[in-house]
Amino acid sequence: MRPPRQTPAKFLRKIRINARIIHRNHLKRSTFDIGPRRGRPRKFEAPSRAMTLTLPEYVIEALEAIDGDLSRAIVRLIQPKLAKRPHPPAELATFGSRAVIVVNPTRTLEEHTGVHLIPLPDGRALISFDAPLTIADLELMIEDAIDDHRLSTSDQAVFKAIADLLRGARRSKTVQLQQRNIIVIESRRAERRPLARSSRRTGGSSPAKFSA
Repeated sequence: MRPPRQTPAKFLRKIRINARIIHRNHLKRSTFDIGPRRGRPRKFEAPSRAMTLTLPEYVIEALEAIDGDLSRAIVRLIQPKLAKRPHPPAELATFGSRAVIVVNPTRTLEEHTGVHLIPLPDGRALISFDAPLTIADLELMIEDAIDDHRLSTSDQAVFKAIADLLRGARRSKTVQLQQRNIIVIESRRAERRPLARSSRRTGGSSPAKFSA
């Protein structure tokens, strides 16, 4: 007895469901996959492949002035271009066995939680905060802020993405959340000098005279 024939619509729907399951399982495996790997260390954490380039000598010299490794020099040069591309609201940026959360910068996140966003060359930002604030405090404030109906759609997406990453790391058996300090060099605000008082007179103005 032949199995019932599937219509094209049912067949396509089955493919989409299977694709979503595969994608979801892949995310579960890879989101916090930051453990040490065997073999030669990766030069870049993002997917990469080897390729051969023929460049003029002066271009090679210019790249070597940026970084002795030509591939890293090219990556550094392309960062401003990447800043114009859309990024997820928040995601992990990994290097070796460590990862940090990078977010699309939003003033709302700073206002609701008291954190400071440190800009990155690609347009995203790191989350930093003072010592009295703990990771648990930050997660609680973000969870509370998600329910604020005044949040814009983009801000709510950032808050939810951060909450998912923190919750996933906290529940994970392979990684742990750690609080670290970073060095920030902040520009000083120029001090405003008080303006000298002036008195108006007919025919013009002259500096005011003060008696001791």
